[in-house]
Amino acid sequence: MRTVLLGLLTAVYPLLVYFGLGRFEPRYLALLLAGLALLRALGSADRFWRWAAVAALLLAAVTAFANTALPLKLYPVVVNAVLLLVFGASLLNPPSAIERLARLREPNLDAAGVAYTRRVTQLWCGFFVFNGSAALATGLWASDALWALYNGLISYGLIGLLLGGEWLWRQHILKPASKVR
Repeated sequence: MRTVLLGLLTAVYPLLVYFGLGRFEPRYLALLLAGLALLRALGSADRFWRWAAVAALLLAAVTAFANTALPLKLYPVVVNAVLLLVFGASLLNPPSAIERLARLREPNLDAAGVAYTRRVTQLWCGFFVFNGSAALATGLWASDALWALYNGLISYGLIGLLLGGEWLWRQHILKPASKVR
């Protein structure tokens, strides 16, 4: 239940911040980020996500003391950085993140499957670099509305396109030879 709540709150976080900034001082919204950080710290044994929780708590503290919105807007950058670290670390210490997911469905993944999942993991790393950079740029230079639009909607659309595009590629382009005949 905690994982679902954390995922939901992380997904709607940009919208909560955007609508909250019109009604509250940033220091009060720091409580939202601190709550997310504590949920993340309590809900994960992964060291990368624990560091994300520490980073989120630092952003919340800066927001509370400086009463400025910018640290609140940097949380999506932290999430993308952690995802990049998790996926990138899995490339250095196999199996790759996508291979681990693939083996849940196909435990006996062959060498071609392992190579493919490694390439998909690399693709996701590139996506996290792009998405984190866009989150940073919108946080630093865009309006609150554009920041919320990108980080609360467009980035999720891009994730969906990448997931769907990879699935289509796998289904139609990488069909096993036995299914082509």
